Amino acid sequence: MPRISAATVAEHRAAQERALLDAAHELLQETSEAPTMTDVAARAGLSRPSVYQYFDSRQDLLQALVRDIFPRWTERVTGAMADAPTKADRILAYATANVDLVAEGAHAVGAALAALAPGAELDEQATLMHRQLQEPLIETLRELGVADPESLAELINSVVHAGTRMLESGQTLERVHSHLRTLLGPFVTEHQTAEATGR
Repeated sequence: MPRISAATVAEHRAAQERALLDAAHELLQETSEAPTMTDVAARAGLSRPSVYQYFDSRQDLLQALVRDIFPRWTERVTGAMADAPTKADRILAYATANVDLVAEGAHAVGAALAALAPGAELDEQATLMHRQLQEPLIETLRELGVADPESLAELINSVVHAGTRMLESGQTLERVHSHLRTLLGPFVTEHQTAEATGR
């Protein structure tokens, strides 16, 4: 039986899996491409065969990485919205937090997985995560009293996706932030006024 570096076998396995996920994430951020199992093992300081004790394939590893990152992405976005001074400001906070995460490389995981394993299962997973991430935006729009908050949320997300493409084409994060303020700022200002006057 291999030596373990934790109090129990379960804790050891959890620590090894964590090390592999962290290694895969680091490599993905550095290269923007799905890492090989060999590279992940080397970065984590493990043998290549040991990786297969935790993940069956590169696709399996990347899917686990998406499941690992998505809650943190959601927490980051909802946290930024919660820190916004007004309900209206949550809209711009939502958009800005999303492009910030893309700039930090979180988006690369989903892109690499899509390139590695396109298919209906992946599309379904992405759609579900997209809906979950939209929920706080839709709820905020509903609280602001806008008509058809679901459709407006889709429109706002289209702006966010455009910002993502700008980042990927080489525009700076500051420039993309400026574009977001230009497009969403008037909406935010209008609803800040409505909040302040109670309308």
